[in-house]
Amino acid sequence: MEKIHLYNMINIAKPLLNEKEEQAVIAVLRSGNLAQGEKVAEFEKKFSSYIGTKYAVATSNGTTALHLALLSLDLSKGDEIITSPFSFIASANTAIYSDVIPVFADINPKTFNIDPDLIESKITRKTKVIIPVHLYGLPAEMYKIKKIAEKHNIKIVEDACQAHGAKIKNNFVGSIGDLACFSFYPTKNMTTGEGGIITTNNKLLAERLRLLRSHGMKKRYHHSYLGYNFRMTDIAAAIGIEQLKKLNKFNKIRILNANLYIKYLSKTTGIDVPLIPKNFHHVFHQFTIRINSKYPLTRDQVIEKLKKNGIGSEIYYPIPIHKQIFYKKMGYKESYPYAEKASKEVLSLPIHPGLTKEEIMKVIEILS
Repeated sequence: MEKIHLYNMINIAKPLLNEKEEQAVIAVLRSGNLAQGEKVAEFEKKFSSYIGTKYAVATSNGTTALHLALLSLDLSKGDEIITSPFSFIASANTAIYSDVIPVFADINPKTFNIDPDLIESKITRKTKVIIPVHLYGLPAEMYKIKKIAEKHNIKIVEDACQAHGAKIKNNFVGSIGDLACFSFYPTKNMTTGEGGIITTNNKLLAERLRLLRSHGMKKRYHHSYLGYNFRMTDIAAAIGIEQLKKLNKFNKIRILNANLYIKYLSKTTGIDVPLIPKNFHHVFHQFTIRINSKYPLTRDQVIEKLKKNGIGSEIYYPIPIHKQIFYKKMGYKESYPYAEKASKEVLSLPIHPGLTKEEIMKVIEILS
């Protein structure tokens, strides 16, 4: 077989930037104001308007957004948060950063998101927060989760790091919980290079977040709280402002790409395509299939076959959080069978808006 060069690869992810982002960054560089300033404030205002919240607080990345969100809630040592074991590790790690305990509830195997019907049994008097993850761009069942949270007087911090523009009916994720966190890493539906943001309708929490991200300063060199340096730069915000203008278009293309995959791969024995529940707007940060036992190849063999044909793929996530070495050392022993099974079967295919129809059809042909 002909050797595949990197520039011919169909990549699993690809940030789309052009002269608009370039000009925006050059303008910031020429201004001399590189750190957090007017561009960050502008980006916050535009992002909160897009999501439909009163406030947005930009941060250095999605992990620091989650960390600050938990810190803003004044949790006590030993308090508990409930989240999914099948996610990027930050959703649980940030609880530990905040001196509170991650508790897991298993996923719905059809959506890969936390199963609301399993949450209530995990609630104790120490439970203070639920962190639903909108995995792969599909919203978690927020209104079921919100009903549980209100019943038990528990806060909700949405992990929307993979779900920019996702909706339930007409409500964007990021506008339903008490707080929500987004990431702008280069693989996301929109990027700032690195960066994050927290959305909320709570003025007090927004003010607290702004203090915490900047060393607890209400006034320059006057520190009211123990804070951190989790600020976004104006360079990153300038990129974010331009990317936000393109987000709806990017998502529309991702959905068209996903529909093409679904049309053909749903007919392939041994491949399960993503479920899209009624009234849920999936924005396909990842297009994630299951390779089940009826498929003629193992998942590793599929990955290798795709690679030999110049196609990138990725497993998100090969090890559930509770099975990670660090968590096992902490004493996590409970089994979450649906998360564990998913980790052995899932495979994400290229879905980004830079793909051509011919490239997607190539992937489909190899898998069918």
